[in-house]
Amino acid sequence: MKKTEVTEVRNSLKKTLERFLGPLKVKVDTESNFELSGTIQAPQGKKMVDGIYFSSIVPKEKDVRFYFFPAYTHPEAFEYISDRLKKFKKGKSCFHVSYLDEELENEIKEMISKAIDIYRTEGWLA
Repeated sequence: MKKTEVTEVRNSLKKTLERFLGPLKVKVDTESNFELSGTIQAPQGKKMVDGIYFSSIVPKEKDVRFYFFPAYTHPEAFEYISDRLKKFKKGKSCFHVSYLDEELENEIKEMISKAIDIYRTEGWLA
């Protein structure tokens, strides 16, 4: 079933991200922003932080912005994404998600899982 309402898309993305709590923690959880970061000290830019930024979900009027930092830090690892998902991508790490279906949800879940493996290998996640 295709999800087209902003609230449905936001809730679906949030539910997908929540599956990865453990190596990730909730940093912000409001209607206007859901943000996850790592749980251990890691380098972010030139400084150490108490958990590397991982992802945010920000609902807008016509879509949901899915900010996915691993696509910025490791772009080569996410070149494989489908053309359907690429249509949502704006810039290096932001996706303007206007709808979701089962196929897209599964692809996003796989992308997040791959990113967690990469960040663990880097020593950025527990």
